[in-house]
Amino acid sequence: MNKNYDHCLEMLLEHEGGFANHAEDPGGITNLGVTKRVYEEWVEREVSEQEMRDLTKEDVAPIYKSNYWDRCKCNSLASGLDFSVFDWAVNSGSGRSAKALQTIVGADADGAIGPATLALVNNNSTEDLIEKMYYARQEFYEGLSTFDTFGRGWSRRNKETLEASLEMMD
Repeated sequence: MNKNYDHCLEMLLEHEGGFANHAEDPGGITNLGVTKRVYEEWVEREVSEQEMRDLTKEDVAPIYKSNYWDRCKCNSLASGLDFSVFDWAVNSGSGRSAKALQTIVGADADGAIGPATLALVNNNSTEDLIEKMYYARQEFYEGLSTFDTFGRGWSRRNKETLEASLEMMD
């Protein structure tokens, strides 16, 4: 339906930032939003902290495309909705984002977006779906035990995603 991956990746990387290793973040060592565990799975070997520090956009772009964009069928979603689903998938897992979209449209929330989910998505207003994804995501964040630590940043990111997604609509 669209070819927004590169644009969405640029916006996503602004949210993800650079190297981090926050004691309260269960993801541990992370750079450009990719955790050490995810990167090790991708390259099929253990990596050092220095290798994580040295990651580039070119290193992580294929991970984002395969593990999040493609898995959530973002190329089949309308402009704007693709970014809403993609950004939440990266931040909280592709299954969580996919299940949220499926719940919103009344599909079986199995975490695998397929033809039935896409048909239901296409029967809804893109603007309404983007807004409902925003509210579902915010509710999810506010229910997490680490909201006191990370909630302000998550909420800002969610709001920025909403605004960017609405601006992208066809």
